[in-house]
Amino acid sequence: MFGKRGNEGPGKSGSMVAPPPSAASAPAAVAPRPAAPEVLSEPARDTSGSRQQVTPPPLSPQAPARKRPARTELYYDTKSQVFSALIDTIDLSQLAKLDAESAREEIRDIVNDIITIKNFAMSISEQEELLEDICNDVLGYGPLEPLLARDDIADIMVNGSGQTFIEVAGKTIESEIRFRDNAQLLSICQRIVSQVGRRVDESSPICDARLPDGSRVNVIAPPLAIDGPALTIRKFKKDKLNLDQLVKFGAITPEGATLLQIIGRVRCNVVISGGTGSGKTTLLNCLTRYIDAHERIITCEDTAELQLQQPHVVRLETRPPNIEGEGEITMRDLVKNCLRMRPERIIVGEVRGPEVFDLLQAMNTGHDGSMGTIHANTPRECLSRMESMIAMGGYTLPAKTVREIIVGSVDVVVQAARLRDGSRRITQITEVIGMEGDVIVTQDLMRYEIEGEDASGRLIGRHLSTGIAKPYFWDRARYFNEEKRLAAALDGMERGKD
Repeated sequence: MFGKRGNEGPGKSGSMVAPPPSAASAPAAVAPRPAAPEVLSEPARDTSGSRQQVTPPPLSPQAPARKRPARTELYYDTKSQVFSALIDTIDLSQLAKLDAESAREEIRDIVNDIITIKNFAMSISEQEELLEDICNDVLGYGPLEPLLARDDIADIMVNGSGQTFIEVAGKTIESEIRFRDNAQLLSICQRIVSQVGRRVDESSPICDARLPDGSRVNVIAPPLAIDGPALTIRKFKKDKLNLDQLVKFGAITPEGATLLQIIGRVRCNVVISGGTGSGKTTLLNCLTRYIDAHERIITCEDTAELQLQQPHVVRLETRPPNIEGEGEITMRDLVKNCLRMRPERIIVGEVRGPEVFDLLQAMNTGHDGSMGTIHANTPRECLSRMESMIAMGGYTLPAKTVREIIVGSVDVVVQAARLRDGSRRITQITEVIGMEGDVIVTQDLMRYEIEGEDASGRLIGRHLSTGIAKPYFWDRARYFNEEKRLAAALDGMERGKD
């Protein structure tokens, strides 16, 4: 079944016998290796499957990867020869029909035969490591697979073939993972982005994409990236976080979590504000869990990251221009189209331009409970950025009119922050309540105050109530029969203050 393609070589009868030594002994077999991963990109992934199907067995999602010895030129030379012999032996069209686990076993058998025939001097552990690398090259994302298998990593940052950093527990550390060369790294980047119909090369060197599990991917390739392709992956946990887990991690108090549940439940228009890596998307996912199952939700994103649990969800994604510069679909196009799709809630993954005006219009014209995220460091700065983004769209409205639109649309701003010790906290829950003259009036329902740090450098702080007993959305909570729970949560926050 996996014999050599065509009617030549020792595998023509359908056997899985490895080729004779001459099949990969020529030095020329090593030279074209950078192109090999591209050849395998067609059968390499099944996008409908789970990431766990291709993760290497020795790694536990909760355990750190084992320490690997530094790769040498001899190792890469041996791997190239084995890889070349494998490609000459195996039938890729037949391999593509197998599930990942069966394909691994087939590759394992052939690689072991190749090592035996070519008489490579390798220990059992070295053979297992070589086999793992080759399986990852054929079936997955090469050296990235061990990192993608770990659930404790938040970000993977590849700075060219020779340097890879990861973020674990809020701290950035260097990983021992390396790529053979920049050609292999670029090939893996192309494999990732091609799964969502995008491309990255010299003519289109910047690309946003996603992995099958929703993890966010950004690639910037030469000539813009001087030292080789730069790949950044924002990983999502396999077990999605919820507000109860955020309470456990100290990101919010139980009473604050209840307050957020009520805000999501009673259809407040919410903007989640925060800096890069502060957990805005995670918090947005948490809030959407409290949307009623019967509501029709439409999401608009640059790269689809949100993973809503409701049954009635329509997911939309922007499209970059093609190589001729045509065919681009912007976030604003998606938000405008949402209004024709009978949405009950519109969720915008990230607002970063003139589409904020269309989102505010949607919030103010019957689509209560809409949500979005914005990059800003404080709730007040978030509102100012909305004004700026509306101006970016070319609107010549008076400043007071723009602020009146914002006040009439946004009910609550939830501020998330990544503190200097790497921890993430919900630092403010702020209501937008009206205007006094030309100034937008807000009031904090809860805020986080830092009180110091412990001996290990971890920041110590607590969430405090601001003493507001009856928030501005009280009537809305009463309409949804949530006023008793809201009052209990505010009372609990006030008691916690003491």
